[in-house]
Amino acid sequence: MRADGTVVCSWGEKDADYACYHDTEWGVPVTDDVRLYEKMCLEGFQSGLSWLTILRKRENFRSAFAEFEIEAVAKFGDVEVERLLSDAGIVRHRGKIEATITNARAALQTIEIHGSLAKFFWSFEPKHHHSIRTPSDVASATAESEQMSKALKKLGWRFVGPTTCYSLMQADGIVNDHFVSCFRHGHIEAARKATKEPF
Repeated sequence: MRADGTVVCSWGEKDADYACYHDTEWGVPVTDDVRLYEKMCLEGFQSGLSWLTILRKRENFRSAFAEFEIEAVAKFGDVEVERLLSDAGIVRHRGKIEATITNARAALQTIEIHGSLAKFFWSFEPKHHHSIRTPSDVASATAESEQMSKALKKLGWRFVGPTTCYSLMQADGIVNDHFVSCFRHGHIEAARKATKEPF
Protein backbone atom coordinates (compact mmCIF):
# COMPACT_ATOMS: atom_id res chain seq x y z
CA MET A 1 0.00 0.00 0.00
CA ARG A 2 1.25 3.44 -0.90
CA ALA A 3 1.32 6.42 1.42
CA ASP A 4 -1.97 7.69 -0.05
CA GLY A 5 -3.67 4.36 0.74
CA THR A 6 -3.66 3.02 -2.82
CA VAL A 7 -3.25 -0.75 -2.85
CA VAL A 8 -0.79 -1.93 -5.49
CA CYS A 9 1.36 -4.94 -6.29
CA SER A 10 4.30 -4.98 -3.88
CA TRP A 11 6.89 -4.26 -6.59
CA GLY A 12 4.88 -1.21 -7.70
CA GLU A 13 5.60 0.57 -4.42
CA LYS A 14 9.38 0.70 -4.56
CA ASP A 15 10.51 3.21 -7.16
CA ALA A 16 8.89 6.08 -9.06
CA ASP A 17 9.79 4.57 -12.45
CA TYR A 18 8.44 1.18 -11.39
CA ALA A 19 5.28 2.84 -10.03
CA CYS A 20 4.60 4.63 -13.31
CA TYR A 21 5.23 1.45 -15.32
CA HIS A 22 3.01 -0.56 -12.96
CA ASP A 23 0.19 1.98 -13.06
CA THR A 24 0.13 2.73 -16.78
CA GLU A 25 1.65 -0.15 -18.77
CA TRP A 26 2.19 -3.47 -17.02
CA GLY A 27 -0.54 -5.92 -17.95
CA VAL A 28 -2.26 -3.69 -20.51
CA PRO A 29 -3.09 -5.94 -23.50
CA VAL A 30 -0.67 -5.38 -26.39
CA THR A 31 -1.62 -6.54 -29.88
CA ASP A 32 0.79 -4.46 -31.98
CA ASP A 33 3.52 -6.57 -33.57
CA VAL A 34 6.24 -3.93 -33.27
CA ARG A 35 5.59 -3.46 -29.56
CA LEU A 36 5.47 -7.23 -28.99
CA TYR A 37 8.78 -7.68 -30.79
CA GLU A 38 10.28 -4.80 -28.80
CA LYS A 39 9.11 -6.22 -25.50
CA MET A 40 10.43 -9.68 -26.23
CA CYS A 41 13.83 -8.22 -27.14
CA LEU A 42 13.92 -6.01 -24.03
CA GLU A 43 12.96 -8.98 -21.86
CA GLY A 44 15.94 -10.79 -23.41
CA PHE A 45 18.23 -7.89 -22.59
CA GLN A 46 16.89 -7.93 -19.03
CA SER A 47 18.09 -11.50 -18.46
CA GLY A 48 20.50 -11.35 -15.51
CA LEU A 49 19.73 -7.67 -14.87
CA SER A 50 17.05 -5.61 -13.17
CA TRP A 51 14.02 -4.66 -15.26
CA LEU A 52 14.47 -1.16 -13.85
CA THR A 53 17.82 -0.96 -15.66
CA ILE A 54 16.14 -1.79 -18.96
CA LEU A 55 13.15 0.45 -18.31
CA ARG A 56 15.41 3.45 -17.74
CA LYS A 57 17.30 2.71 -20.96
CA ARG A 58 14.22 1.93 -23.04
CA GLU A 59 14.24 5.12 -25.09
CA ASN A 60 17.93 4.58 -25.83
CA PHE A 61 17.15 1.05 -27.00
CA ARG A 62 14.40 2.35 -29.24
CA SER A 63 16.72 4.90 -30.80
CA ALA A 64 19.52 2.35 -31.24
CA PHE A 65 17.26 -0.30 -32.79
CA ALA A 66 15.28 1.83 -35.29
CA GLU A 67 12.28 2.07 -32.93
CA PHE A 68 12.17 -1.75 -33.15
CA GLU A 69 10.70 -1.63 -36.64
CA ILE A 70 11.03 -5.31 -37.47
CA GLU A 71 11.97 -5.04 -41.13
CA ALA A 72 14.57 -2.36 -40.41
CA VAL A 73 16.29 -4.35 -37.64
CA ALA A 74 16.22 -7.49 -39.79
CA LYS A 75 18.55 -5.68 -42.22
CA PHE A 76 21.17 -4.86 -39.56
CA GLY A 77 24.61 -6.35 -40.21
CA ASP A 78 28.14 -6.23 -38.83
CA VAL A 79 28.38 -2.41 -39.08
CA GLU A 80 25.27 -1.98 -36.94
CA VAL A 81 26.47 -4.59 -34.43
CA GLU A 82 29.72 -2.68 -33.93
CA ARG A 83 27.81 0.59 -33.60
CA LEU A 84 25.56 -0.94 -30.96
CA LEU A 85 28.50 -2.38 -29.04
CA SER A 86 29.87 1.14 -28.69
CA ASP A 87 26.54 2.66 -27.60
CA ALA A 88 26.76 3.36 -23.86
CA GLY A 89 23.05 4.10 -23.74
CA ILE A 90 22.10 0.43 -24.05
CA VAL A 91 23.27 -2.88 -22.61
CA ARG A 92 26.38 -3.70 -24.67
CA HIS A 93 26.16 -7.47 -24.77
CA ARG A 94 27.11 -8.93 -28.15
CA GLY A 95 25.00 -12.05 -27.76
CA LYS A 96 21.88 -10.08 -26.89
CA ILE A 97 22.47 -7.51 -29.62
CA GLU A 98 22.92 -10.22 -32.23
CA ALA A 99 19.87 -12.05 -30.88
CA THR A 100 17.75 -8.91 -31.35
CA ILE A 101 18.72 -8.86 -35.03
CA THR A 102 18.21 -12.61 -35.40
CA ASN A 103 14.83 -12.25 -33.71
CA ALA A 104 13.73 -9.58 -36.18
CA ARG A 105 14.36 -12.03 -39.01
CA ALA A 106 12.62 -14.78 -37.03
CA ALA A 107 9.71 -12.41 -36.35
CA LEU A 108 9.21 -11.88 -40.07
CA GLN A 109 9.09 -15.64 -40.54
CA THR A 110 6.67 -15.97 -37.61
CA ILE A 111 4.39 -13.34 -39.16
CA GLU A 112 4.54 -15.08 -42.53
CA ILE A 113 3.55 -18.42 -40.99
CA HIS A 114 1.07 -17.30 -38.33
CA GLY A 115 -0.29 -14.05 -39.72
CA SER A 116 1.00 -11.79 -36.95
CA LEU A 117 3.08 -11.88 -33.80
CA ALA A 118 -0.05 -10.99 -31.85
CA LYS A 119 -1.91 -14.02 -33.17
CA PHE A 120 1.05 -16.24 -32.33
CA PHE A 121 1.80 -14.87 -28.84
CA TRP A 122 -1.84 -14.69 -27.77
CA SER A 123 -2.39 -18.29 -28.84
CA PHE A 124 -0.55 -19.21 -25.62
CA GLU A 125 -3.04 -17.41 -23.37
CA PRO A 126 -3.96 -19.93 -20.66
CA LYS A 127 -7.54 -21.17 -20.53
CA HIS A 128 -7.40 -20.97 -16.74
CA HIS A 129 -5.11 -18.67 -14.76
CA HIS A 130 -4.91 -18.55 -10.97
CA SER A 131 -5.43 -15.26 -9.14
CA ILE A 132 -2.44 -13.55 -7.54
CA ARG A 133 -2.93 -12.76 -3.88
CA THR A 134 0.64 -12.78 -2.50
CA PRO A 135 4.12 -12.56 -4.05
CA SER A 136 4.50 -16.33 -3.61
CA ASP A 137 1.59 -16.87 -6.01
CA VAL A 138 3.54 -15.35 -8.91
CA ALA A 139 5.14 -17.95 -11.16
CA SER A 140 8.45 -17.44 -12.94
CA ALA A 141 7.31 -19.70 -15.78
CA THR A 142 4.27 -21.78 -16.67
CA ALA A 143 3.40 -24.66 -18.97
CA GLU A 144 2.18 -22.12 -21.52
CA SER A 145 5.38 -20.05 -21.38
CA GLU A 146 7.41 -23.24 -21.81
CA GLN A 147 5.33 -24.08 -24.88
CA MET A 148 5.82 -20.56 -26.24
CA SER A 149 9.56 -20.78 -25.65
CA LYS A 150 9.86 -24.09 -27.51
CA ALA A 151 7.76 -22.81 -30.41
CA LEU A 152 9.81 -19.60 -30.69
CA LYS A 153 13.10 -21.50 -30.66
CA LYS A 154 11.84 -23.71 -33.48
CA LEU A 155 11.15 -20.51 -35.43
CA GLY A 156 14.74 -19.34 -34.84
CA TRP A 157 14.26 -16.93 -31.93
CA ARG A 158 17.02 -16.58 -29.31
CA PHE A 159 17.05 -15.48 -25.64
CA VAL A 160 13.44 -16.60 -25.33
CA GLY A 161 13.47 -19.01 -22.39
CA PRO A 162 10.27 -19.86 -20.47
CA THR A 163 10.87 -17.13 -17.85
CA THR A 164 11.42 -14.49 -20.53
CA CYS A 165 8.28 -15.63 -22.31
CA TYR A 166 6.27 -15.48 -19.10
CA SER A 167 7.52 -11.97 -18.38
CA LEU A 168 6.18 -10.95 -21.79
CA MET A 169 2.85 -12.63 -21.05
CA GLN A 170 2.58 -10.72 -17.77
CA ALA A 171 3.63 -7.36 -19.19
CA ASP A 172 1.46 -7.50 -22.30
CA GLY A 173 -1.78 -8.71 -20.76
CA ILE A 174 -1.76 -12.29 -22.01
CA VAL A 175 -2.16 -13.06 -18.31
CA ASN A 176 -3.27 -10.75 -15.50
CA ASP A 177 -0.72 -11.04 -12.70
CA HIS A 178 -1.69 -7.93 -10.79
CA PHE A 179 -2.61 -8.84 -7.23
CA VAL A 180 -6.37 -9.25 -6.86
CA SER A 181 -6.20 -6.46 -4.25
CA CYS A 182 -4.28 -4.10 -6.58
CA PHE A 183 -6.26 -1.19 -7.97
CA ARG A 184 -5.09 -2.13 -11.48
CA HIS A 185 -6.36 -5.72 -11.42
CA GLY A 186 -9.91 -4.87 -12.40
CA HIS A 187 -8.79 -2.37 -15.02
CA ILE A 188 -6.55 -4.95 -16.67
CA GLU A 189 -9.21 -7.66 -16.58
CA ALA A 190 -11.69 -5.33 -18.24
CA ALA A 191 -9.12 -4.40 -20.89
CA ARG A 192 -8.38 -8.08 -21.52
CA LYS A 193 -12.08 -8.86 -21.96
CA ALA A 194 -12.41 -5.93 -24.35
CA THR A 195 -9.59 -7.38 -26.45
CA LYS A 196 -11.91 -9.76 -28.29
CA GLU A 197 -10.19 -9.85 -31.67
CA PRO A 198 -6.76 -8.33 -31.04
CA PHE A 199 -5.21 -9.29 -34.35
